[in-house]
Amino acid sequence: MTKPVLTPLAQSLPASVPFVGPEAAERASGKPFIARLGANENTFGPSPRAISAMQEAASEVWMYGDPESFELRNALAAHHGVAPENIMVGEGIDTLLGVLVRLYVGQGDAVVTSDGAYPTFNYHVAGFGGELHKVPYVDDHEDPASLIAKAREVKAKLIYIANPDNPMGTWHAADVINQMIADIPDGSLLVLDEAYIEMAPEGTAPEMQVDNPNLIRMRTFSKAYGMAGARVGYAIGAAEVIDAFNKVRNHFGMCRISQAGALAALKDSDWLAHVQSEIITARETIKQIAADNGLTTIPSATNFVAIDCGQDGAFARRVLAALLEDGIFVRMPFVAPQDRCIRVSCGTPEQVEAFANALPRALAKAPS
Repeated sequence: MTKPVLTPLAQSLPASVPFVGPEAAERASGKPFIARLGANENTFGPSPRAISAMQEAASEVWMYGDPESFELRNALAAHHGVAPENIMVGEGIDTLLGVLVRLYVGQGDAVVTSDGAYPTFNYHVAGFGGELHKVPYVDDHEDPASLIAKAREVKAKLIYIANPDNPMGTWHAADVINQMIADIPDGSLLVLDEAYIEMAPEGTAPEMQVDNPNLIRMRTFSKAYGMAGARVGYAIGAAEVIDAFNKVRNHFGMCRISQAGALAALKDSDWLAHVQSEIITARETIKQIAADNGLTTIPSATNFVAIDCGQDGAFARRVLAALLEDGIFVRMPFVAPQDRCIRVSCGTPEQVEAFANALPRALAKAPS
């Protein structure tokens, strides 16, 4: 019997995933992690109101979620001072990026990003046949001017930038991003990933510009709101850009439990402020731990800190491996020179203390 044949594009791609999950690493090692500090999760957890709302919604999980996410979209619109038509809710930013790429990128279409930036975006571009063009980081920051210049050169359909950035945690002030928006080439769409914006300093996020069809912004409940496992993200953009998602999105992809939790989390500003305070404290603690071990950190506007291990990527990988052996799950950037760093999520005091205890041992093992 003749087997079905993959498309030529699918045949050309490696079978890969952008990230190996911590659960897979635990299965490989045969033991659980002591401190899970590698996935940029918010270990301080979601709002108690969100937990209560999700528990209540669990009894109604026999029903599909509202395919229009009507209540959540309206609440988000009011929160941002835009219309519901400017909001699209989806199963995390990752899924929204996949739908966006599907809408705009065909075989051979040019897409611009930074070398070493969020790899899931690149995964989607490859999956739909796009051609990635990359520019280097500058001083551990994504470089808006280089991204725009490359987009003009290659006539890019999409331009991706995260502000604040993952994996380095650095950020640009709103006026820098506003200039980038003003410089978007004709025919390009700027994808502004703001997954960490709630943890950034005042003046990082530009004002809403939902009349601009060349700009789309991505937000999430996975980070500051502590709901990574619920998979709730949303896009903000011009109504015509947002409406296009309805052509190809999974209309019943949003679980009603997740929608209820996100709606309750959005209303609990006190819990968000609590989490923001905990993250600031944890960032300072991680910075001090690095200094105590003769290392420096990259200034961060996120819920993680990149620690410069002081040598090259090979050394940092040995430090990472030693930490994993010691039960401390952290990650690191993939591309030089950023791969001289390890990336440590802001955890609870107990988790950060476990990292502090393990880091000197890992550094001692790394030179061998």
